Amino acid sequence: MDGAGEVTRRGLLGGALAGVAGVVAAPAALGAPGPAVPAEAVGSGSAGGGWVGGPDERGWTEFLAGSDLRWRRLPTTWAEGPFLGNGFLGSGIYAPPGGNSIRFNVQHSEVQDHRPEFGALFGLARIPIGHLALTPVGAITGVDWRLDLDKAELRGIITTAAGSIALRAIVHSGRSILAVELTLTAGERELTWTFHPAKAISPRTDPRFNKPAPPGFRPNPDPVLEQHSDTRLAVQPLLAGGGHVTAWREVSRGSRRTLFATVAWAHPGTPPRARALHAVRSVSPSLDGFARDHRRWWREYYRKSFLSVPDARLQSFYWIQLYKIAAAARADAPVMATTGPWLEPTPWPATWWNLNVQLEYWLIHGSNHLELDAVTRSLDRHRDALREQVDAAYRDGSYGVPRTTDMFLRNGSGTGTAGYGIGVPGRAEPTPEVGNLVWALHNVWLSYRHTMDEHLLREVLFPLLRGAIRYYLHFLTPGPDGRLHLPFTFSPEYGVNAPDCTYDLALLRWGCKTLLAAAKTLRVADPMTGRWREVLAKLADYPVDANGYMIGAGAPFAKSHRHYSHLLQVYPLYEVTWEQPEHRKLIETSLEHWISFEGALQGYSFTGAASISAQMGRGEKAEFYLGELLRRFVKPNTMYAESGPVIETPLSAAQSLHDMLCQSWGGVIRVFPAVPAGWREAVLHEFRTEGAFLLSAKRSGGATQWVRLRSEAGAPCLLRPGIEGELVIRDRWGLPKRWKDLGGGAIEIALRRGEEVLVHRKGVRPDLAIKPVTPNTPAEPWGLGRAW
Repeated sequence: MDGAGEVTRRGLLGGALAGVAGVVAAPAALGAPGPAVPAEAVGSGSAGGGWVGGPDERGWTEFLAGSDLRWRRLPTTWAEGPFLGNGFLGSGIYAPPGGNSIRFNVQHSEVQDHRPEFGALFGLARIPIGHLALTPVGAITGVDWRLDLDKAELRGIITTAAGSIALRAIVHSGRSILAVELTLTAGERELTWTFHPAKAISPRTDPRFNKPAPPGFRPNPDPVLEQHSDTRLAVQPLLAGGGHVTAWREVSRGSRRTLFATVAWAHPGTPPRARALHAVRSVSPSLDGFARDHRRWWREYYRKSFLSVPDARLQSFYWIQLYKIAAAARADAPVMATTGPWLEPTPWPATWWNLNVQLEYWLIHGSNHLELDAVTRSLDRHRDALREQVDAAYRDGSYGVPRTTDMFLRNGSGTGTAGYGIGVPGRAEPTPEVGNLVWALHNVWLSYRHTMDEHLLREVLFPLLRGAIRYYLHFLTPGPDGRLHLPFTFSPEYGVNAPDCTYDLALLRWGCKTLLAAAKTLRVADPMTGRWREVLAKLADYPVDANGYMIGAGAPFAKSHRHYSHLLQVYPLYEVTWEQPEHRKLIETSLEHWISFEGALQGYSFTGAASISAQMGRGEKAEFYLGELLRRFVKPNTMYAESGPVIETPLSAAQSLHDMLCQSWGGVIRVFPAVPAGWREAVLHEFRTEGAFLLSAKRSGGATQWVRLRSEAGAPCLLRPGIEGELVIRDRWGLPKRWKDLGGGAIEIALRRGEEVLVHRKGVRPDLAIKPVTPNTPAEPWGLGRAW
């Protein structure tokens, strides 16, 4: 990276994201002090009262315990078992049939191959490491396990024919160490741990996927097992240099045995033995001592926001997704590959940029977890790769990202079986899928909008989006109709190339609008401003037929298609919205036509349909689509698979729930915009919205009771509180706050940075206590079996 780029990178990591982390890092405990409203406005709950706040935070612990995953049967696959992680090190736990061992997988998000000549899916693929097998003395006869979300700890009992084993396990939140503590009865004192290294080769080579490797591709060497005093190593060199080292050691105290394991990675150079040895030898031998910081991190993590709905199973699912994303993501970790850090046999052992990445990270914004935003950091840090992978003839000033990359955003050769390059509009090979970077930058824009961090806008979003749009501008051509048209490009996954592809028109239109708005905010006199305005004025209309939006000009939507690539202008870009009456029929027709083709629909088809329905204000339909997802696609432990494990769909379902409870696109905050009638109650607390507001709100008796807003940036505050009747709006001192009725249920409130207001109906005594809502019906826990 050149000097200017290095300054930008340091500025981002030390400024924008560090600033974001500083904003959200302090835990916002439920019931924290809020606006001091006058006595006549306060009901049974105080202005800051709630169900927690005591020194032991018992309420929080009890609430999260209601979403713990539980096992009364032994899980036999990755889709059934517990999972632990910290964004780098991951462990899925299960017992494959046919043996008497419990497998603790050892995988790491930085461990990949480094042979770009064989492309992203073979030569740059994430590669498996291996597993630790816990083999009891006696045959396993039963398990009773619980994944404690609050502590991010697996604990329980393994019963065997020879006795029992009390189990506790964590992957430390801040140190890439797997710690497994076992307390043994006499008959199980001689149980064993064995490490089974995996072949360090792309999982895509697995015969079940029928994906032959490119000519000349060879497996990496076998690992070497070494003994270093009380520590064992599995040293895996790679043909391209560097490699990874798995280290593990046991500490015994009476009937208690604790295993510590880690993975250290390096490239180039040699496998980092010393680093791996130090990691496992420098830990406290007591799990309680070792886990103290781990538990503190998770306690503070959960308390940054709160959400409760009366659908107990969906609510539990939601909190498990918050656990899952924090186990899979960190801002300084690689952008999640399709499986997250829990690599399993898969034909997709890379990072996927035509939907997966975008959906994986959406939920971090509303849930107030910008500390997990790896997308912004990676795009900024690896911008040289974004430039180098653009076709050489159009590279100057342009950026793009291929469909698949490694953690450094490299694709390799990008042709044939080796991977998928960006392509060039109008050329059939490689497939011209050119809009993926613009869509990924929409995620960066969401991070900007939810923090209003101008440094992020200036140093990351604006220059990268400018380059991504510049690539498009090379190919826009005036037509005889006076409009600007694109040559054929590829709508992700539909399987055809089409001119004026709807996917690309939507992203190009959004990109130009966003650049113009950013230039105005930054007071930048950019020489491309006129060109962006011309594009918006003359860009071809979206191709439409009787069934709604088409894939592109001359390419109707005519077959089952899991991807909503032809609907991005509706969601998530909100370029065409339900609040524009002239577009309602088109949106409705397009949604119904797309989702009516059952054959190829997958789980994320239903999360997309749920979020589009939420934009339409149709809470019952959104609830139905999420119900279909949970019933038809989600696995017992809330994981998900298509032809292989993929992580994005359950995470995106959490965003669909967000969209039902709060939307803030277009500069307007909409409270409970798509809540099903059956959800008579709902609660949000410290929910982060665009404009950098933290919102709390309560629904009771089928109506919104109150809304509380705190401004972090002093951005314009337009609110649709959904409260019937005359409103009272007061500041934290109980004084009336200046506001304006905009009509249509919207109000504008004058809020400076740091100010907060409470909005409620006049004459009503609002109960401001924040506590979980009463479930409509009880729900069995996720996992396998009933609760203990």
